[in-house]
Amino acid sequence: MEKVLLHKWLAACGVASRRAAEQMIRAGRVRVNGGLVLRVPSFCDPHTDTIEVDGKIVRAPETNIYIAVHKPRGYTSTVRDPHAERCVVDLAPPRFAARLKPVGRLDQDSEGLLLLTDDGALIHRLTHPRYHIEKEYIVGVQGAVGADICKVLTSGVALDDGLARALEATLVKQERRRSVVRIVLGEGRKRQIRRMFKALGFKVISLQRVRMGPIRLGRLAAGAWRHLTKAEVRTLYRAVSLDEGNCFVQPS
Repeated sequence: MEKVLLHKWLAACGVASRRAAEQMIRAGRVRVNGGLVLRVPSFCDPHTDTIEVDGKIVRAPETNIYIAVHKPRGYTSTVRDPHAERCVVDLAPPRFAARLKPVGRLDQDSEGLLLLTDDGALIHRLTHPRYHIEKEYIVGVQGAVGADICKVLTSGVALDDGLARALEATLVKQERRRSVVRIVLGEGRKRQIRRMFKALGFKVISLQRVRMGPIRLGRLAAGAWRHLTKAEVRTLYRAVSLDEGNCFVQPS
């Protein structure tokens, strides 16, 4: 684990607030590897250092796992489903699978980026409508979709659960019998894109999520997975206003 600010790490462990932890350090209540620490800022490596406050060893908080998966078509986004032949957590390494939950959903007929983690606070905020986490899709549609349809998608389409709007809708490619449209959503209703196009008289024939918030699918192959980097996890924390000092990523 890389070195971190000592007072922030103490706060993340629940010892005290950052300001109070700074005061503890200056008051001579904190030792690292037996040596007294009096300076702020000071750094520590929680993976190798022994850190004490008032003579008691402070244990590191549990690290979390953060994985990006390229969900293929035919997989369900649930943790376990007795009626599903294939669940997305089955794509993760077996040693992690029991701990992981999907961040949101992709329907069985869709593919693309899905995040898996055991960080409950992050899952809650990434899926809560309040935080407006953008999700970007590349959608194959039967028929010719023009600029007028893209404008309707962003101005609003009436669905049975209310008006649905795309943040962005741009035509990527138009062929004789098929159009490809890039869609960005700020909400996540069930089968929203498919229902929006259906209401406009179009059938979706392919749907791939290529981005969730700051995380992109990139060149990750269908069925493959990768660990998110520490920098990526921190960008997710910033996107939903979580304290980065509480972000502890399990080494890959």
